[in-house]
Amino acid sequence: MTTRIRVEISGRDAFWQKAVLVEWEHQFPTRTLMLETDKSCLIEPEWLEDLRRVASQCFSKVIVAPKDPSRRLWFRRLLPRSGEGSDK
Repeated sequence: MTTRIRVEISGRDAFWQKAVLVEWEHQFPTRTLMLETDKSCLIEPEWLEDLRRVASQCFSKVIVAPKDPSRRLWFRRLLPRSGEGSDK
């Protein structure tokens, strides 16, 4: 068995993120995504391009997540997005 990779599905909103999962199940019924959260899942590396194609059909994109998710949280604290963490 190959090592699965963690990906995040980023869509316009929750509807389109869910649409990616529904469309994936329709197009690839034998390939089961291992959902971790409502936005992230584990996939086989060879599925990545197919998942990106399905996501683009649903106005979404797939981002390969870091192996250590706590590292991303650490960077978000250091470098907040514009509008986050400001008292305007």
